[in-house]
Amino acid sequence: MDFTATLLFFALFISFIQAVDPCGSRPQNKDLSVIPIYGKCSPFKPPKPESWVDTVNMASKDPARLKYLSSLVAQKTTAVPIASGQQVLSIGNYVVKVKLGTPGQVIFMVLDTSNNVAWVPCSGCTGCSATTFLPSASSSYGSLDCSLPQCNQVHGLSCPATGAAACFFNQSYGGDSSFSANLAQDSLTLTNDVIPNFAFGCINSISGNSIPPQGLLGMGRGPMSLLSQSGSLYKSVFSYCLPSFKSNYFSGSLILGPAGQPKNIRTTPLLKSPHRPSLYYVNLTGVSVGRVRVPIPPESLAFNPNTGAGTIIDSGTVVTRFVQPLYEAIRNELVKHVKGPFSTIGLFDTCFEAKAEVELPSLTLHFEGLSMKLPMENTFLHTSAGSHACLAIAPAPNNVNAAMNVIANLQQQNHRILFDVANSRLGIAREACN
Repeated sequence: MDFTATLLFFALFISFIQAVDPCGSRPQNKDLSVIPIYGKCSPFKPPKPESWVDTVNMASKDPARLKYLSSLVAQKTTAVPIASGQQVLSIGNYVVKVKLGTPGQVIFMVLDTSNNVAWVPCSGCTGCSATTFLPSASSSYGSLDCSLPQCNQVHGLSCPATGAAACFFNQSYGGDSSFSANLAQDSLTLTNDVIPNFAFGCINSISGNSIPPQGLLGMGRGPMSLLSQSGSLYKSVFSYCLPSFKSNYFSGSLILGPAGQPKNIRTTPLLKSPHRPSLYYVNLTGVSVGRVRVPIPPESLAFNPNTGAGTIIDSGTVVTRFVQPLYEAIRNELVKHVKGPFSTIGLFDTCFEAKAEVELPSLTLHFEGLSMKLPMENTFLHTSAGSHACLAIAPAPNNVNAAMNVIANLQQQNHRILFDVANSRLGIAREACN
């Protein structure tokens, strides 16, 4: 077999392997894969794959997450600057594949745009479902002590008044779980990029059963987030494309840095609140149901940097939540176009018989400078039996301390969401992430 024939043989062989194993890696693709936690490519064991049950289960902890998002209040400069009080987190639904340590240990970390500090369960962890990172196997691992500036960027500290003791901290998670960790650093590898001395929490103790199996990667705007710790490498720019929950084999992507980002994407100003500085705020100016721009009280949309009210884009909340007046305005217009009767299923209170001969109107979110028209799969959910359809948004819970709207990951699916923090802009474009 001559040289050309040999190359052709191997090219066909590789193509065959990738076709057989759709979850297999693509060595020439430098983007990070973003995997639905319930998809068939997920390393975790999902429940029986029924899209309706999965979505309702995943969204069941959204209220706790919204309460957590509303609690992200900046501290004074003399105190912990990231968060105050007890934090209540929620499990994310998408993970990214990274390597931690030298040599790199593969970890699937939850992608979270509203958190800043990364953390992973470490060997010897009490209460962990599985140990995922072995510090002793990494030649570049090191603990950080209380005297270092990174230690002042985490909350729940347990440090002596003086001395160089190890930097320990505690966090609550999901309302029924908590963990303790020591602040450490090691090499973080993202595809071909290596970030040396990346600071993260090495979890040594867990109580409860809601902690993500392999930890979390904070993509927020704080000093301990991936963007801040990567320095000039990514120039404070990233984007992601989240595949549908129904996508079993193919995954979306996380693109880090200006290179490879869409050139003609429409953008809206990215706002920042000193009250909640880690969150990504945008200016939502209105909502249309079909061709009708619904009447909305101005205070339901207004951005208030002093209180934290406004609208954020978040990767960890499942179902978009609107404050009650905004939600009611959308629902009241929608029911004019849909045959009843209407019922409540779980957190969704605008459900109807799917077999009714109706033409469902589309939802369009209007931001300053762009509009985001939601496809039907991003607007309505069907029960597992297919007998009912429900409007896939919900009112914000009453236990948050400011009027905050959250554009969640179900509505972001199959869109490219660009975060250009350096230029204070956020882009949205339709894309087939599957």
